[in-house]
Amino acid sequence: MTARRVVAFGGGHGLSASLRALRHCAPELDLDITAVVTVGDDGGSSGRLRAERGGLPPGDLRQALVALAGDHPATRRSAGLFQHRFAAVPVGVAGSGATRPGPAAGDDPDRDGAAPRGTDTAQGGTDAAPHGTDTAPHGTDGASAGTDGLTGHAVGNLVLCGLMELLGDPVAALEHAGAMLGAVGRVLPMSRQPVGIEARVRGADPAAPDEVHTVSGQHQVAVTTGRVESLRLTPSAPPACAEAIEAIRAADWLIFGPGSWYTSVLPHLLVPQLADAIVSTSARRLVTLNLAAEKETLGLSVADHLAALHWYLPELKVDLVLADAKAVGDPEPVERAAESLGARLVLAPVAVVDGTPRHDPAALGAALVPVLGADR
Repeated sequence: MTARRVVAFGGGHGLSASLRALRHCAPELDLDITAVVTVGDDGGSSGRLRAERGGLPPGDLRQALVALAGDHPATRRSAGLFQHRFAAVPVGVAGSGATRPGPAAGDDPDRDGAAPRGTDTAQGGTDAAPHGTDTAPHGTDGASAGTDGLTGHAVGNLVLCGLMELLGDPVAALEHAGAMLGAVGRVLPMSRQPVGIEARVRGADPAAPDEVHTVSGQHQVAVTTGRVESLRLTPSAPPACAEAIEAIRAADWLIFGPGSWYTSVLPHLLVPQLADAIVSTSARRLVTLNLAAEKETLGLSVADHLAALHWYLPELKVDLVLADAKAVGDPEPVERAAESLGARLVLAPVAVVDGTPRHDPAALGAALVPVLGADR
C-alpha cells in the first residue's frame, strides 16, 4: 500500500493537535506526515533566543517535533526533556547543589491534549494558543526577573538553537532533532528566514475604538483587543523553504488548522512561493476549524474564518471543511462559506469531553480516517 502524503500547516498547539490526530490515524492509514511551521514567533523563550542569537524562533518547531515523537520509552523521555522548561530558582537554592522539584503533569508528552508546563498553554483553554505564549509563568521570563538566563527557556528550544548554529541549516537541524525523538514524520519551517507579522487593527487602543493602528510582532497581534483588518509579513516575500515546496507538490492532502488564524494559519498563504505551490498542487485540501474564538479573532464568525482564507489567497480551492457541530451552531452560514471555497462541510465531534475548547486528538483522528482514506 502506497503511503498517503499529508502536509499539515500551522504553529503552536493547533498544529500539535493536528499532528497528534494524524498519529491516531496510523493504525488504519499509512501516512507520510510533513509539518510546515510558521516562523514568526517573537515572544517568550523563542523571542528571546531570536533577539539574542538570531535564527529561527524554535518554539513552534519544537512543539511539532514533540507531537510526532516516537513511542519508545527513551524517545518519550527525550520528548519530555524537550518540553521541560526551566523555572526560576528559589532564593537560597542557586549554587547550593540542591535540585528543583520534578516535572509537573503538564510536562508529560504522552498525555494527549496536555499542555506543556508553564504558560505555554492555549489561551482561554483553546488549542489555538496565541504565539508568544512560549513562556514561563509571568514575571519569570529570564534574567529580567532577577534570575539566571535559563529561566523560562524550554530545553528543546535551546537544543534546536544549538543544532541550527552547529549545522548551519535549520532543515538539517530539524532532521537531527527528529532523529533524536524518533519522529514519525518530518518538520519543516515555512521559510529558512524568520519573519515579522504586522496587522492593521481597529480599536487596538480601547480609548479610540474607531481608529486603525499598526500592531507589530506576532505576540502583539495574538493578544490584541481590537479587530484585525489586514495582515502582512515582513519581509513581504520571504523565500519559502524549498523542501516545504517539494512536500506540497508531492502531497495527497494539505491540512490547514486548527490554530491561531492570523498568526498560525494565514501566514503560510502570505509567502508567495508557498502560496503558489498550495494553489498549483494536485493535492486535496482540508481546513479544520477552531472550536472557539481567540483574542485575535474576536468578532469573526466561524464563516468569517473561511472567508479570510479566500481574502488572502483568492485562488485557493478547498475540498473539505471539518468542524465540530457544537462549535459551529447553525451550520448554514458555514456551509455557504465552505461552498464558496469549493468545499463540503463535514461535522464531527472532535472536542475533548470536559467542555473546554480543545481538540481531542483521538476524536479528530477518528474523523480524519474516512476523509484521508477516501479515494478521489
